[in-house]
Amino acid sequence: MVDLVQQATDWFYRSRRKLATAGVALLACLLAVHVVAGPNGLFTYQQKRAEYRKLEKEVQQLQVENERLAKRIESLKSDPNAIEKEAREQLRYARPGEVVYTLPNPPPQKGSSPPVAQKKQ
Repeated sequence: MVDLVQQATDWFYRSRRKLATAGVALLACLLAVHVVAGPNGLFTYQQKRAEYRKLEKEVQQLQVENERLAKRIESLKSDPNAIEKEAREQLRYARPGEVVYTLPNPPPQKGSSPPVAQKKQ
């Protein structure tokens, strides 16, 4: 029995560098897997980066839309031609002597959603 313990101790001292190298290699592999596929790894980073780019585009589009609407609001506050055009289109106003033709809405196509009711102003 003492001989077996002595052999195990000798084997351990001879193999300690190999065991340490294997342990460090295993630790490095586990760390690499965690960096690539972990909860904050490269895959997640790439997904979040793509989402960030998409949201940035959406913000830019909304800013352009906001600027367009702000210009329209300003023109409706101050430009008589814009006010007249809006009144003619929405309220169906006409000048004396003019005739306004209103076409009926086209029938809904099969498979489409029902029309949404619009609030009259």
